[in-house]
Amino acid sequence: MRAKKSLGQNFLVDVSIQQKIVEALGCSRSDTVLEIGPGRGALTRHLVGRAGHLVLVELDDGFAGTLQDEWGTRPDVDVLHQDFLKLDWAAVVPDPAELLVVGNIPYNITAPIIFKLLERPRPRDIILMVQREVADRLVAEPSTGEYGALTVGVRCVASVEKVVHVPRTAFRPVPGVDSTVVRITPFAPPPLSADEERSLRVLTRAAFTWRRKQIQKILRDHEALRLSRDRLDDLTRETGWDLTRRPETLSPDDFVRLSGFIDRIA
Repeated sequence: MRAKKSLGQNFLVDVSIQQKIVEALGCSRSDTVLEIGPGRGALTRHLVGRAGHLVLVELDDGFAGTLQDEWGTRPDVDVLHQDFLKLDWAAVVPDPAELLVVGNIPYNITAPIIFKLLERPRPRDIILMVQREVADRLVAEPSTGEYGALTVGVRCVASVEKVVHVPRTAFRPVPGVDSTVVRITPFAPPPLSADEERSLRVLTRAAFTWRRKQIQKILRDHEALRLSRDRLDDLTRETGWDLTRRPETLSPDDFVRLSGFIDRIA
């Protein structure tokens, strides 16, 4: 079956990379593993029999049918023919916090998939193939060109590390970009409450929508924030920050601290 551009399909054909991904996942017979977009089953073949329970989520009609024919009769494999972005965790596993997730995901919906995975309740560990530039953004440091809302949004709730770089020649058809496998490990227990995370998302979106403006201007003028001059002075006294800085100079921990300050004065 040919790859469909509409679904962002590129098939990983390098067996050594397939094995490295599964080894990084580190699953055993006591684990439930969810694979996003298994396609032709490149990773699936290494996971069947290794995981105690394997859930395959495939949107493509043809691949879902083939996966069902090949693996659907096994008691330890479930094939779900649906859009991962609409998946209900509760319908998959009793305890999502113990779930392991792996996938060679479509690059055109990478960010929505990552943020879907980081909705509560979160999996125990996540191994994803992403575009190399996205991996660079996930691990970026403040004051770099790659640092932005994605960096802060993910790293405030999870740790991120690069696992292995993957050249474009490892795929068929060959994409126009190189890739990187990343590990995203949600913090457990979560350091922030659900309400605190929502406030943080509002702040992060505001900050990086106006990323070239000074922090004080964003906090004062953005409609979602509207801090008074007195409150900005309070923030300066409490943190010692120079509020003429730009938001890209704040670390993820700084954003958490700033969001907490805004919540306290609201």
